[in-house]
Amino acid sequence: MDTKELLKKVRKIEIKTRGLSNQIFSGEYQSAFKGRGMAFSEVREYQMGDEIRTIDWNVTARFNHPYVKVFDEEREMTVMLLVDVSASKNFGTQTQQKRELATEVCAVLAFSAIQNNDKIGVLFFSDQIEKFIPPKKGRSHILMIIRELIDFKPEHRGTDIAEALRYFTRVMKKRCTSFLISDFMGAPFENELKIANRKHDMIAMRLYDQHEESFPNLGLIPMMDEESGQLTWVNTGNKKVRQGFKQAALERNGLLADTFRRSGVDYTKIGTHQSYVQPLMTLFKKRETRR
Repeated sequence: MDTKELLKKVRKIEIKTRGLSNQIFSGEYQSAFKGRGMAFSEVREYQMGDEIRTIDWNVTARFNHPYVKVFDEEREMTVMLLVDVSASKNFGTQTQQKRELATEVCAVLAFSAIQNNDKIGVLFFSDQIEKFIPPKKGRSHILMIIRELIDFKPEHRGTDIAEALRYFTRVMKKRCTSFLISDFMGAPFENELKIANRKHDMIAMRLYDQHEESFPNLGLIPMMDEESGQLTWVNTGNKKVRQGFKQAALERNGLLADTFRRSGVDYTKIGTHQSYVQPLMTLFKKRETRR
């Protein structure tokens, strides 16, 4: 893609997603994510009703009287986007590919973050760590991220979410809000997700295409695994084949939802056939009610 065409695409996505952030998501994002961290402010004498876990035992021992730590909400956050750029993201039979959907979702989240004065960074991964963009503020930084999302060419085709989470946990020292964006077609990663979620606020977003979950009757068709390159002929005219494929997808998605539930991670799914506005709004409102 030449520079002129790339800049045109970046501008088009900026206009659409920045408008959505301003008009729809700005207030919801702030309510759902603001002040997730706490910064130490001062100590004061213990009062009836204070939580025991806030007692400052060193100060209490020094003055022989209970004192508690007082914290203020940190208004500025760091937001990280963990984006799956494996070959399966190139699939899409509806209005767009999963990669295009990921680009717009990331752009909306990025513009919402800077409106809230948050830093935003990105980790691209396949079965390797492809690229890490440290968190920063500003429109120019977001436009650079959008350019990378549109035109980034990974060196590897597979998926290793566990490795991405290990790297993320190791490199990000301070607590941040993190969106894990993938189709989650890969090896198990539950242990790594639990570890990451203990340190950070993790949110999972599964991007999918309807034809990854059910076949229409198209007769004998070729199917290629984007990540392995393996070609298989499938008889979609056979009802049992279609039912078996759908059942396998339901079981896979059920196991995935269980993984997020056990890990304590908020989770939503967005299809290539639908607008991402409603799933994001539902996610934000769900988090807002728990604050």
